[in-house]
Amino acid sequence: MGGCISVSVSCDQFVNQFSQWLCVRKGYIHSLPENLAALQKAIEVLKTKHDDVKRRVDKEEFLGRRHRLSQVQVWLTNVVIIEKRFNDLFSNKEVEIERLCFCGFCSKSFGKSYHYGKMVSVMLKEVENLSSRGVFDVVTEENLVAQVEEMPIQSTVVGQETMLERVWNTLMKDGFKIMGLYGMGGVGKTTLLTQINNKFSEIDGRFDIVMWVVVSKTPEIYRIQGDIAKRLGLTGEEWDKKNENKRAVDIHNVLRRHKFVLLLDDIWEKVNLELVGVPYPSRENGSIVVFTTRSRDVCGRMGVDDPMQVSCLEPKEAWDLFQNKVGENTLKSHPDIPELAKQVTEKCRGLPLALNVIGETMACKSTVQEWRHAIDVLTSSAIEFSGMEDEILPILKYSYDNLQREHVKSCFLYCSLFPEDYEIKKEELVDYWICEGFIDAKDGKERAINEGYEIIGTLVRTCLLIEDGWTKTEVKMHDVVREMALWISSDFGKHKDQCIVRAGVGLHVVPEVKNWRAVRRMSLMKNELEKILGCPTCPQLTTLLLQKNHKLVNISGEFFRFMPNLVVLDLSWNSSLTGLPKKISELVSLRYLDLSYTNIERLPVGLQELKQLIHLNLESMKSLESIAGVSKLLSLKTLRLQKSKKALDVNSAKELQLLEHIEVLTIDIFSSLVLEHLLCSQRLAKSIQYVELIEVEEESFKILTFPSMCNIRRIGIWKCGMKEIKVEMRTSSCFSSLSKVFIGQCDGLKELTWLLFAPNLTYLDARFAEQLEDIISEEKAASVTDENASIIIPFQKLECLSLSDLPKLKSIYWSPLSFPRLSELAVQEHCPKLKKLPLNSKSGTAGVELVVKYGENKWLEGVEWEDKATELRFLATCKSLYR
Repeated sequence: MGGCISVSVSCDQFVNQFSQWLCVRKGYIHSLPENLAALQKAIEVLKTKHDDVKRRVDKEEFLGRRHRLSQVQVWLTNVVIIEKRFNDLFSNKEVEIERLCFCGFCSKSFGKSYHYGKMVSVMLKEVENLSSRGVFDVVTEENLVAQVEEMPIQSTVVGQETMLERVWNTLMKDGFKIMGLYGMGGVGKTTLLTQINNKFSEIDGRFDIVMWVVVSKTPEIYRIQGDIAKRLGLTGEEWDKKNENKRAVDIHNVLRRHKFVLLLDDIWEKVNLELVGVPYPSRENGSIVVFTTRSRDVCGRMGVDDPMQVSCLEPKEAWDLFQNKVGENTLKSHPDIPELAKQVTEKCRGLPLALNVIGETMACKSTVQEWRHAIDVLTSSAIEFSGMEDEILPILKYSYDNLQREHVKSCFLYCSLFPEDYEIKKEELVDYWICEGFIDAKDGKERAINEGYEIIGTLVRTCLLIEDGWTKTEVKMHDVVREMALWISSDFGKHKDQCIVRAGVGLHVVPEVKNWRAVRRMSLMKNELEKILGCPTCPQLTTLLLQKNHKLVNISGEFFRFMPNLVVLDLSWNSSLTGLPKKISELVSLRYLDLSYTNIERLPVGLQELKQLIHLNLESMKSLESIAGVSKLLSLKTLRLQKSKKALDVNSAKELQLLEHIEVLTIDIFSSLVLEHLLCSQRLAKSIQYVELIEVEEESFKILTFPSMCNIRRIGIWKCGMKEIKVEMRTSSCFSSLSKVFIGQCDGLKELTWLLFAPNLTYLDARFAEQLEDIISEEKAASVTDENASIIIPFQKLECLSLSDLPKLKSIYWSPLSFPRLSELAVQEHCPKLKKLPLNSKSGTAGVELVVKYGENKWLEGVEWEDKATELRFLATCKSLYR
């Protein structure tokens, strides 16, 4: 029977296996009600466990900046999945129960009941198993790597490498800090902060989270909290309903346990970290807050007294950035273009915003003519250059808009009347502002001057002006900021005739003006004008700056005829100008007139008609024959006469006594009689601001006695024969404003003890005084102390002391002084007897480096130091004046 297979199975075995199979199937059906009840109960237990674990996870993540463990997340996900399966399965419960018959031992649809019962049984086991695995000792873990959201930025940032390194090193060195970065608009503060943000991604484990918030002009606490909350994972309907106080508590509870970095971009006023909920950086929490602002004042209000200034780029860096923007192909398109491109770069004055915008504009310009045209436009009317009005100036204008007071805005716009990169003397600027009426002087000149300097400080700290000069007595305006100011002054380019500024551009004739009637301010200073002719009708003109036209020889008599509202007229430094037209008397509103450094020989008779004039500057007029008639200027408050040809005589002194409102007087004195007339008038003595006594050598002039002169700032005494200088009223306020004293070739003086009454003295220069033995005499000082019943410590604000050719000088002061501000003590030549300096090891340790400078090695070798510590300290920093 090939090909057949015979299978033999025991009948009993078959029956037994079939019975077991049938019992299992019947069990799924018969036990269905019990299994459904057990499954429902098990699901409820599982859901309760799920809710407990989920609540625990959420709380730890919410409060502790932690992440849930992967196994916990998988378990939570599986619970959600199985709960959904249970709901689908349980929805058919009633139908399946109705199918059962014969007390649940059978079903009307055996197959369906079997399958349903099996699914219930299997799910019950799954639920019980999942529930047993829902016990966790730990549900979250702490973040170990700094979390940084990298910000988009150009792959290569040109010009900020050094600044970035300096900022980064400072942050990493201190370990904790609140740092302020301030600078003018468009200088690259946001770019720098972006680089700092991205750099945090390069360090592992140092900080738990880095947060970036753009604050902008109004620091809305609620919005700032919202931006921080997103980074911390504080979201949801419950969070959105919380007020600022509750949000601050939640943020604080998260951040207080971790090292964080908060980067605040573009803040315009103080952001109260406490109200936001941000813990203040400390050594304990090791956290960092960095912010950018346009105002140094904001840095101070944020508690940062040593902010870092983000400055414009240096010429090389600016050129690198500009080349990068223009592109190599354009620069190589013609041999002359690189040199022209450098000229365009110079016009940007290192401002990255301008370099970027103008560089991108020029990237497609491949002809020499286009580049030359660009230079012409940027020189004559930069506002017309593509991108200037819509991309550059509006960004800078935010700083102007943020100035709180209208008169401060007017003061700022006034600075645009001066040429590009021009150094404006602060003192002169304040005088302009006072006469223009921007600053109210009704409470006195001194108070008005203080307000003027406060405004300058505000403009410097908001980076709208730049402090210039090592003495910081001048300010200047960045060229692009100046363009912004001129743009605003012309009503955003709509009314260009309102403010005509052609300063320092080489003009030979007065420019044509379409509508003289619209002109309010005109600046033609620092040009090549030779004649000013015509008779323009200028009913709105208030300011006319014509100074520093060295070739100017003639101003026509009719020119000033129709300027009834002219307030400021500056003709200074016009060295070829020898006279003024009589029609100057038509300037009935004139308050400020500057004729200094001209060669005018006589003041016009019409000058006496200027009844509103309050400021008259006649300094350094080397041809002036007389000041007769000045006493007729009834409103005059400031009169500057120093270094003019005409030596003040007794009659002139008497005429000055008639000036009832005089507050500021600068003068040279050559006669003891003139000095006597001036000092005997309390009003004149009080008004003297700068005075030089020159060759006052009369026999009767042996003792110079100063009255109280609280407004005097500078005294010079040259070739005078007095043997002693005294102070009439010996009080510390006698010379409270005196800052500079120069004494030379006064051979009768033996001491200068009167300087005790100049508490704010910053500069002292004494030279060629053969009899001078002491700067401050111990004997004389003792008598002064007895009278005042208090010890006066001199030179607390002295910054520079210079001594030369004083053969008998033995002592500056008899004991060591602290000299908290002194930076230079110079002993130049021929002071052989000055062996001991008033120094010890603690002198000049208040933050200013004190350096002793010397002119002769022999003198230095003979110095008798207070002790070894003093010698070691000052010898190490001594500098020769001739090396």
